[in-house]
Amino acid sequence: MEAPEPSNADAYDSETLRFYADEAPVYTASGPRGASRHLAGFLAQLEPASRILDLGCGGGRDAYAMIEHGHLVDATDATPAIARLAAERIGQSVQVMRFDQLQAVETYDAVWANASLLHVPRAALSNVLSLISRSLRSGGFHFASFKGGGVEGRDRSGRYFNYLAIAQLLAMYRNAASWEIVGTEEYVGGGYEGGEGPWVAITVRNPVA
Repeated sequence: MEAPEPSNADAYDSETLRFYADEAPVYTASGPRGASRHLAGFLAQLEPASRILDLGCGGGRDAYAMIEHGHLVDATDATPAIARLAAERIGQSVQVMRFDQLQAVETYDAVWANASLLHVPRAALSNVLSLISRSLRSGGFHFASFKGGGVEGRDRSGRYFNYLAIAQLLAMYRNAASWEIVGTEEYVGGGYEGGEGPWVAITVRNPVA
């Protein structure tokens, strides 16, 4: 599979990365203790002992659950301090890597990106999605969740969010690769700063060769 065309747009926001570096101990200790609400359904689509990329693993709660289910997990995070804390939690190394540094080719059965790609600036998101597609094997699955809203911006902590509406999300994915759209969901969820708001989620599959 050919690599996607390079993008001149930055695929990360430096202010957002600084926030996570500064808040790493508090951030990784916050939030739900259990796995994501979407993880069980996602894993049910996979074969036993699938190789999964947890892209932007945060504190490692979902990676831990995947490992407990017998899957082979490669976990990544862009913030070194968070990667170290996640590694302690899951009992294996976590690679420090930004989304635009993904170089794997036809390596994974699944790529999980729960509440992580929502920080990719819109101008760079299609290219990152192309890298994810390239990293998947034939028929491989990918899940991602995003804060909804429709207008990109920052929260009160200064973090950038792409805040995608469902139609925008679908357009991004269809522009990036020849995905099979398995399903989408709009729901109300929480976040690090408390309160609830709109979220969107998508599950796609690489074409079967």
